[in-house]
Amino acid sequence: MAAPDPDPDPTPRAEDADEDVTRLVLVTGPSGAGRSTAIHVLEDLGYEAIDNLPFSLIPRLLDGPPRPTPLALGLDVRNRDFSATAVIELIDRLTRHPGYAPEVLYLDCDSSTLVRRFNETRRRHPMAEAGAPMDGIEAEKDLLAAIRARADVLVNTSDMSPHDLKTELARFFDTGETQRLTVSVQSFSYKRGVPRGIDIMFDCRFLDNPHWQPDLRAKDGRNDAVQAHIRADSRFDEFFTRVRDLILFVLPAHLAEGKTHVAIGFGCTGGQHRSVTLTELMAAALAEQGWQVSKRHRELERRAADAAHHAISASTPQGTQI
Repeated sequence: MAAPDPDPDPTPRAEDADEDVTRLVLVTGPSGAGRSTAIHVLEDLGYEAIDNLPFSLIPRLLDGPPRPTPLALGLDVRNRDFSATAVIELIDRLTRHPGYAPEVLYLDCDSSTLVRRFNETRRRHPMAEAGAPMDGIEAEKDLLAAIRARADVLVNTSDMSPHDLKTELARFFDTGETQRLTVSVQSFSYKRGVPRGIDIMFDCRFLDNPHWQPDLRAKDGRNDAVQAHIRADSRFDEFFTRVRDLILFVLPAHLAEGKTHVAIGFGCTGGQHRSVTLTELMAAALAEQGWQVSKRHRELERRAADAAHHAISASTPQGTQI
């Protein structure tokens, strides 16, 4: 059964709707068509996303006062008590509910592409216990035909990459209310190795090291005197300016690619002076440009945790277990 082409702007956006009405997206479609990716995209767009909730619990979820954020529910054949009739009844109920503005997002895909995807991932189709994937794919499509006909937004993912799908869904469901890229600026010590999860890394060990100044050795890069010492290095200004401009150049590209988080690391020998200074100053510079920025000083955190542990150990009588 062919579904009508989705309207380019099928429903009013959340900001145009009544503030007492919760936008609700029901996400469904055949297994392998991209439903899990769509749920993650909607979550990144500011939706409260819930996947594979048993149907018996959905009425309890939907009862109650209006929600402050839009809601996305993932529905597929793995849901307990799933049936096309149950989904149609849910759609009808939500359409009559004064507190919700429901939309059905149906992710479709041609059967040959679904077979290829299941073969590549070596996953078993949920409706083909012992048979070939194509048997389960065709059975599932027949089961979902009535739901497909009720779709408000129909997206065929056959020729789409995950990035293409993110872009397409943002066109329909972006609430315009969330900062979609957060930036974490972190300092670390090369003595402990490069931390996992860093996307962009800079080595600041070439800068003058305050460790060799007796009056600065015990301080860290959050201290004004330490920062002044490092900034007095003739190479600092150009290094900082070039790195800042590079980061400001690449962040919009990461945002356009659909990333939601970028971690930037500054490393030095001990993770106490130079890397901390660069982290403090770069985080402030990026925040001034409107980016959502958080800071983390890995080595200082470790030292604070060690100091707290030693303090607790010293205050605990011998023989006492904690």
